[in-house]
Amino acid sequence: MASNYFDEHDCEPTPDSGPEVHTLLHWARLLLSDVRQFYLQNGGLGFPEELSKAPPAAKEFVQSLPEKTGMPSSTKCPICLQEYGSDVSIKELPCQHHFHHKCIVPWLQQTNSCPMCRKEYPTDDENYEEYRKEKSREKQRQFERETLHNSMFT
Repeated sequence: MASNYFDEHDCEPTPDSGPEVHTLLHWARLLLSDVRQFYLQNGGLGFPEELSKAPPAAKEFVQSLPEKTGMPSSTKCPICLQEYGSDVSIKELPCQHHFHHKCIVPWLQQTNSCPMCRKEYPTDDENYEEYRKEKSREKQRQFERETLHNSMFT
């Protein structure tokens, strides 16, 4: 016999949640289970939970970042919030944001995005790169559908 959400999580429903909430939670769990099964059976990119954490930036990308010295002293590094010194090594991302070398390199070893604008950069993870391409294609298809719809009904 299948247990309900509250039995599985050892908690009690709130007084205002009636049987319709229990049914809704049950159907939501089934739907998520079906989606996960679909991803696993079709040899896709994996369940989205696996892709929710972005991989590190590509090593070649990090090494190729331009390095500067001598930013205005009134400017602060957005990561450590300390002012740039005249002799401190500074890295510049393609999005034009600047960071101390000692701050941005560990950041990019954890995730592939700029800490300021969240622009994503290349990774060495082939699956994640394919996932990004698919997201981009889906976004383009959505834009084309909306454009077609608007052209037909305006």
